[in-house]
Amino acid sequence: MKLPYELFVSLRYLKAKRKQAFISVITLISILGVTLGVMALIVVLAVMNGFQYEVREKILGTHTHILVMRYGGSIEDYYGIVKRIEGVSGVVAAAPFVFTQVMLSTRGGVAGALLRGIDPVSEGKVSTLPETIKEGSVSDLTDYDDDTLPGIILGKELARTLGAFLNDPVTVVSPLGEVTPLGTTPRVKRFKVTGIFEAGMFDYDSTLAYISLRSAQRFLRIGDVATALHVKVKDIYKARSIARNIEGELGFPYRANDWMAMNKNLFSALRLEKRLMFILLSLIVGVAAFNIICTLIMMVMEKNRDIAILKSMGAKRSSVMKIFVFEGLIIGVVGTFLGVVCGLLIAANIDAIADVVERLFGFKVFPKDVYYISQVPSRVDGLDVLVLVCVALGISLIATLYPAWKASSLDPAEALRYE
Repeated sequence: MKLPYELFVSLRYLKAKRKQAFISVITLISILGVTLGVMALIVVLAVMNGFQYEVREKILGTHTHILVMRYGGSIEDYYGIVKRIEGVSGVVAAAPFVFTQVMLSTRGGVAGALLRGIDPVSEGKVSTLPETIKEGSVSDLTDYDDDTLPGIILGKELARTLGAFLNDPVTVVSPLGEVTPLGTTPRVKRFKVTGIFEAGMFDYDSTLAYISLRSAQRFLRIGDVATALHVKVKDIYKARSIARNIEGELGFPYRANDWMAMNKNLFSALRLEKRLMFILLSLIVGVAAFNIICTLIMMVMEKNRDIAILKSMGAKRSSVMKIFVFEGLIIGVVGTFLGVVCGLLIAANIDAIADVVERLFGFKVFPKDVYYISQVPSRVDGLDVLVLVCVALGISLIATLYPAWKASSLDPAEALRYE
C-alpha cells in the first residue's frame, strides 16, 4: 500500500539524523508528556469511578432504592401494599419497616441511635443487612416478649461506643412515652445484642440499630402499622420512573422517593469532583501540547531548505501543512496509545501497586480505619476513556496548526537565497 507522500515525509522527519538528535530527544519528550497526561487521567478517573461505585453500593446496601411513605401518618395493611408494589414492573421486592430515634445505654456508655424495626424474613430481599452482619444473624431478632429479652442488632461503631458485645443487654429509651400529671414518661425496654453489622460507612455503623418489626410496634405502641416501605428494583437507574409508577399504582396519599433524589447532594458533589479532576488533569496534556508545538517549530526551522525545495517542485501549501500536521498527530497518537495502555494496566492493578508502596515505604494509600475501604477502588468507564482519547488527540491536532501554517507560509526564494 502506497503512503501519501505527506505522511511518508512526516515519518522520515521523525527519524532524526545524528546531527539532529536533539530534535529526536524533544520528540520523545513530547510523546512522554502525552503518555503521562493520558495515563494520569485514566487512573484518576478510574479511582473516582471506583469511589462513586463503592459509596453508592454502601448507601444502597443499607438504605433503599425507593422509599414509599404515606402523607400524614403510618401505613396500615402494609403487606397488602407490599403485594401491590411488587406487581409494578421493574420491582424486585418490598418490605415494611418502622423507624424512630432512641437513646441506647449500657454499663459502658450512652449513645443516640436511629432504631429500625424490620421484618427478619423479608429484609434480606431489599437490603444487604444479612451480608454485613459480622456476628450473629438477622434470624436471631426475637420478638418483644415479657419473659425474655428481644434481640437487637447494632452497628460496629455504635457497639464500640456503648462497649457492647454479643449477648450483652442494652437499654433502649424512647422519648415517645406516656403523658402523666408529672410530665412525659419515656418508654424504656431492655434488649439483648444478637448481632453486630458493619456496613462500611461510619455514619451508618455509628447510628443504626435494628430490632424486629413486631418488637418495634409493641415497644412504640403504634399498633400493627409500618412507618414506610423499602423497595428494591432491578435497574437502579430506572428507580425514578419506577417510583412514579408506584405512586400511580397506590395513588394519594402515598409518595415514593428514589435513591437519587434522597442522596442528590452527595452524588452531585462526586460528579462535580470528577469533572474538576478531568479538567485539571487535562492541563497535563495541554503542557504536552506545548512540547509538540516547540518540537514542530524547531523542525520547521531545521527543515527550511527541504520545505523550500518541496514548494519549488510544486508542493502546495496544503501539502506542506499536512506534513507537519501528520507529524504532530503521530506524536499525539503514539503518546495517547501508550498512555491508554499504561493507564489501563495501572487501573487494573492499582490495589497491588498500593500494597507494594505500603511494603516498600510503609505508607498506606487508603487506611481502612479512615476510609472504610478494604482495597483501592478502581472502575474503568469505556465512555471516559473514549472522551479522553478524543480530547488528547484534539489537543494534539490544535497544537500542530500554528507550526504547520508557519511552514506552509515559507517563501522558497528567501529560504534558498544563501544556499
